[in-house]
Amino acid sequence: MRKGSHKFKGTGVAIITPFKKSGAIDFDAFEKTVNFIIDGGINYIVVLGTTGESSTVSKPEKKALVEFAVKVINKRVPLVVGIGGNSTADVVLAIHRTPLKGVDAILSVCPYYSKPQQEGIYQHFKIIAETSPVPVILYTVPGRTASNITATTTLRLAKDCPNITGIKEASGNFDQIFQVIKNRPKDFLVLSGDDALTLPLIAAGADGVISVTANAFPNEFSQMVRHAVEGDFKSARAIHYSLIDFTNALFADGSPAGIKAALEIKNLCDNYLRLPLVPVNPEAYQVIQQCINQLKK
Repeated sequence: MRKGSHKFKGTGVAIITPFKKSGAIDFDAFEKTVNFIIDGGINYIVVLGTTGESSTVSKPEKKALVEFAVKVINKRVPLVVGIGGNSTADVVLAIHRTPLKGVDAILSVCPYYSKPQQEGIYQHFKIIAETSPVPVILYTVPGRTASNITATTTLRLAKDCPNITGIKEASGNFDQIFQVIKNRPKDFLVLSGDDALTLPLIAAGADGVISVTANAFPNEFSQMVRHAVEGDFKSARAIHYSLIDFTNALFADGSPAGIKAALEIKNLCDNYLRLPLVPVNPEAYQVIQQCINQLKK
């Protein structure tokens, strides 16, 4: 079995990075959120992903946040750290400079903006896999990066790089995802990167999700995933449909603005983001509030 692949099945949470009004990282709120989601039964935590506003977190802050996450999580669940970029050399340097003791894997996004060819994407991740002392989870999200890891490239990497343990798939391309699930090595994980598509993807053979929604409803979302993985789709569907309006509301006016609003409503953190991101508009906030009130009933 690929190193560590068993750790990343089920529900991972792409955790937010809370900020104070001053703009500084709110470590107390981060600890509070970590404990809330672990108590909710999730399987692992991902820090410094898109939801963690990693593009606006400085290098010293990233180091401090990773060290703090290792300390707070204290091996209760596995920890994944987002380390990606559109310069292969810079990503390699970031891996060397990140304190990875206590970290179980890195999540690395497809290179963005430069629109590399598939061969370039293959070579990029091959070097990252050879560099990283911990397993690597690929991340394809064309809606954000304007680039995509095709099924052919994913399968090639899965075959050639044993340190690549799986992929977070947020392409929204069902045929692409199905081709990976159908032809992957048996120990290569396919993880949903889209909360709303998690149930159908697990039904098709995916292994779990890296979720935004589970920041706010870890118990409910992780239960849905467990039911689906176990084949109890009746129970999974009931939870899926209870959460779907809330999930859609989270992304209606940008993410992670939606989940920051939700966590403020749930008294877990303040509703501050770093520019160029701003909080959701009042109408979107009201819809999120209504969805949370409905889920409390």
